[in-house]
Amino acid sequence: MAQPKPPYDAPRILRSLQAHGVRFVLIGGVAAIVQGAPQITQDVDITPDPAPDNLEALVRVLVELDAKLRTPQGPVDFPIDSKMLAGAAAWTLSTSAGAFDLVFEPAGTRGYLDLRRSALEVDLGTGRPVLVASLVDLIRMKEAASRPKDEAALPALRQTLEEVRKREGKG
Repeated sequence: MAQPKPPYDAPRILRSLQAHGVRFVLIGGVAAIVQGAPQITQDVDITPDPAPDNLEALVRVLVELDAKLRTPQGPVDFPIDSKMLAGAAAWTLSTSAGAFDLVFEPAGTRGYLDLRRSALEVDLGTGRPVLVASLVDLIRMKEAASRPKDEAALPALRQTLEEVRKREGKG
């Protein structure tokens, strides 16, 4: 029997990250939606700063959210510690607030510092502004990943970028 999915509560995940002082850039579907892209998502994706102090703060978030590995067979417990987190390029997690993915070096990028340079500060109603990957960076990630689902998202992202540029008078 399939395990019931936890409720999807992106604001709760973001508030927890902020409450624990985690440095991150929001990527993926939520980042695209925030900027006007017509996408649907049921997870939160971030690129965290890999610095040791930040990984320790991230551990506190994962414990608070009762994070487990997300597998096809269902959620699986794993030892949540900073050394373990630093040992993998990406983590797909199930939490009490829904699906949550950590991607330390998204395709086509060099990770947190690279994405942070052109990230936008956006007020998402979570207490403090959130750094959100730019549309240009989201497109760069999708192009580099070149999975079918990424290829399918590219036209909408490019159209959204074009609309944003028109609105800002950047043609």
